[in-house]
Amino acid sequence: MTPKEGQRVRLTVELELTGRLTVAVGSPAGEPGAVVGSLRLAAGTEGTVEEVREDRQESQEVREYLRLKSLLDDFGHQMPPGSRTQLEEQIGSLEPAWIAYRDGGIPVRVRVRLDNGFVLHDTSGDLFAPA
Repeated sequence: MTPKEGQRVRLTVELELTGRLTVAVGSPAGEPGAVVGSLRLAAGTEGTVEEVREDRQESQEVREYLRLKSLLDDFGHQMPPGSRTQLEEQIGSLEPAWIAYRDGGIPVRVRVRLDNGFVLHDTSGDLFAPA
């Protein structure tokens, strides 16, 4: 499932957030980083998706495949037969990387405002299902 902005979602796993906390600006004086805390969010906790962004990086092979394929599509008919054949061979050698990239799905990172007031920012979209 690829979440969309405004969509209601629920956590599919239990999350535990731990680490050092910093006292918010304007709060009573406290030593920064002196507080250690832990928070658990239960599976099934619902919220609303506020932001979605793709988290997919193209490999060098994929970029080269796209560049060469575009070159062949745009200028292949004007190339000498030998050059065209060489270009087609290069494209063929890069095609497995392109197919794996194309068929791999698009991983996303999301910002979700949970109903309990917490916000999960830059979180994998795989942790959520439609509510």
